[in-house]
Amino acid sequence: MITTLSQAPDSIVLEPGQSLRLPVDAGAWLQLAEGRARVVSPPGWLGETVFMTETPLEEGDVHRLPHGGWIEVRALTPVHLRVHAPLAAQRASRAAAAEARPVMRFVRLLTGW
Repeated sequence: MITTLSQAPDSIVLEPGQSLRLPVDAGAWLQLAEGRARVVSPPGWLGETVFMTETPLEEGDVHRLPHGGWIEVRALTPVHLRVHAPLAAQRASRAAAAEARPVMRFVRLLTGW
């Protein structure tokens, strides 16, 4: 069974044989908390040929996705997977949260951050 999501949840659980397609941003990373899975990368070009790479993941592995696009995660055993946003997006959300607080905004204006 293949499921497609338009936005990735923080935590994903798949049974053996299940596949999940989801969009990721460049720099996102996957953490396999439990089980074994294969990750199929977004399509890329090599000359005039389209290719996709498959990366096997074992329990405890972390996989960074250098390119954004749609990936597919195939569960080989029961899988618990975490999807983490790119670090740049995390920093931007922290900066936005700090900007929302008047004192932090004042400090940023004073220090030139």
